[in-house]
Amino acid sequence: MKKPLLIEIGVEELPAEPLLKELKNIEKKWKAVLEEFNLVTEFSFFYTPRRFVLWHREFLQKQPDQEREMFGPPVAIAFKDGEPTRACESFAKKCGVEISQLSRSEKNGKEVLYYSYTEEGHPLYNILEEMVLKFLISLNFGKSMRWASGEYNFIRPVHSVVSMLGSENIPINIFGVESKLESFGHRSADNPIIHLTHTGDYFCNLPKQGVMVKPKERELTILNQFEKLESAENIKIEIDEGLLHEVVAITEEPTSLLGSFDDKFLELPDEVIVTSMREHQRYFPVYKDGELTNRFVVVSNALTDDFSNVVAGNERVLRARLSDALFFYHNDLKNGLVADGLQKLVFVEGLGTMADKINREEVIAKYLAEQYKISELDVVERSVQFSKRDLMTEMVYEFTELQGLMGSYYADKLGENGEVVTALREQYLPDGESGEVPSTKISAVVAMSYKLDLLFGLFSIKHIPTGSRDPFGLRRAVNGVIRTALAHNFPFNIDDVFEALKDNYSEFEFAKLREFFFERVLHFYKDINPSVVKSVLSVESEILEIDKKVVAISEIVKDSNFEERLSTFKRVTNIIKDVELSSLSALNESILIESAEVELYSEFKRVRSLEFDNYQIKLETLFGLKPLLDSFFDSVMVNVDDSSVKENRQTLMGEIYREFTTVSDIKEITVR
Repeated sequence: MKKPLLIEIGVEELPAEPLLKELKNIEKKWKAVLEEFNLVTEFSFFYTPRRFVLWHREFLQKQPDQEREMFGPPVAIAFKDGEPTRACESFAKKCGVEISQLSRSEKNGKEVLYYSYTEEGHPLYNILEEMVLKFLISLNFGKSMRWASGEYNFIRPVHSVVSMLGSENIPINIFGVESKLESFGHRSADNPIIHLTHTGDYFCNLPKQGVMVKPKERELTILNQFEKLESAENIKIEIDEGLLHEVVAITEEPTSLLGSFDDKFLELPDEVIVTSMREHQRYFPVYKDGELTNRFVVVSNALTDDFSNVVAGNERVLRARLSDALFFYHNDLKNGLVADGLQKLVFVEGLGTMADKINREEVIAKYLAEQYKISELDVVERSVQFSKRDLMTEMVYEFTELQGLMGSYYADKLGENGEVVTALREQYLPDGESGEVPSTKISAVVAMSYKLDLLFGLFSIKHIPTGSRDPFGLRRAVNGVIRTALAHNFPFNIDDVFEALKDNYSEFEFAKLREFFFERVLHFYKDINPSVVKSVLSVESEILEIDKKVVAISEIVKDSNFEERLSTFKRVTNIIKDVELSSLSALNESILIESAEVELYSEFKRVRSLEFDNYQIKLETLFGLKPLLDSFFDSVMVNVDDSSVKENRQTLMGEIYREFTTVSDIKEITVR
């Protein structure tokens, strides 16, 4: 018989960030416990800032019985002259029965001793405590707290436990807390203790005491409140998904409130105001007609009929932060963007100071600008020289996430060239797999220079990403270089760039960086058959050409006849797989004896002489050799006794293969 099961773990106020990071794993971990105890069933997980809730509409009151089988030694070993051996006795002892109770079965073609029995399932009363503890201990929130003289360890101290099957309390002890038939409401609720007579009471009575148990309900409530505010005030609330999830995690009874601040603070760059609100206070910025206004939305967790004090308190807090920001802003503009101090600011141990990094970036930027025929070298150099100066400003000291952005605002206010302003603003773009790329060629060169110095520098001091660890974002840096080069049609060959710039770094094993770089190229084309990308990377190192070739081959691979076409050309590669192509003599037309090889070479020579508009047309044309190749394989023997004829035919195969390698190494391609 099944009954509803409710488990609630009441804790002190949970920090939102570690909770949200572990959130995607929580249901998986409870499911793993259910599987281990053979009690798999549908369930829901809910949370508020002060509780974890596991809810099962139906749950078994005991584990199902299970049939167990035990296989022993072969009968030929278990008995000798009709008498049981030590092996037989040991197996009977292991099974906990007399030898006479053992039977026989077949396993792996042999007759062996066999014993089966029914293992009775445990009542839920006997195992639930172990299950819940195992689940809680498996959760990983990063840092945790100890309490009760260090005896217990969890993200926050546990204060209450509900373990309820239908209307019964299942007695369990979690971190020293005994389960009871009572939960708790909002901190400000009239009746903070909620007595439960049945699991159904839980979802009925908690909302009456200021607790929306389901996070989705809280989220929809907030969004509905936002819509009403927008309609009533003719405004637009900017919804950041991460902030929304955080606010859902820290509220039990959310109420969205509209506050305001002095419009004198609108002198500040929008990003400063938004950062002050979003990152430091968890407020949502408000816009009207596309412009940031002097209003904000705070989601309160208070239970009250009068929210005026809540609004006023939040306005005071924001006013103080914006006053500081405005003071920093005016001070920074008065001091200007100066380089003083960068020579003392360590970049990374082993790579010198931030001033050293800027010097290295300048060398890279000048090299790239020359390669890409950018005539404004002075603008490129000035952009790099100014790129990190805002690290010395008071604003960036307070709001580190605005580095680069504040430099662009200050440069603009101080009358710098518009290209410099743009380059400072975009120097870290793209900042993710789908982030925007730099908008101009100059800012693209500046952004690439930052990323390339990061790659060369950190590999030179052996700070190489391992596994999922990548503290300096080197994988993101490679992705940024690739996307920027493609966006601006910049030819980029990692081999050439390294050769030109290697003297600026300590000697290191470039092969590792090259491998790392091309691993990221492979990831960049993650939606394309990996063997296609590998086939191109085997023969090409320049990003623009890699892209054209990968796109071309991926289109050809989609053809329903591709596998059949490929099989013919794989025969070409098999014939020459043990042949050193560079040692082969030039093809001798005079000893092409068979008509099939004469026709094949004649057509191949014609195809090779053609000029193609793109790689796809070239490949389609080369694959058009298939009928002649099939005829060749049907009627011509390559490995003949005459060594000159044999080598000449190998040369023909080698030349066809080499023509393919101008696009891709076809032997690497496999059809998924």
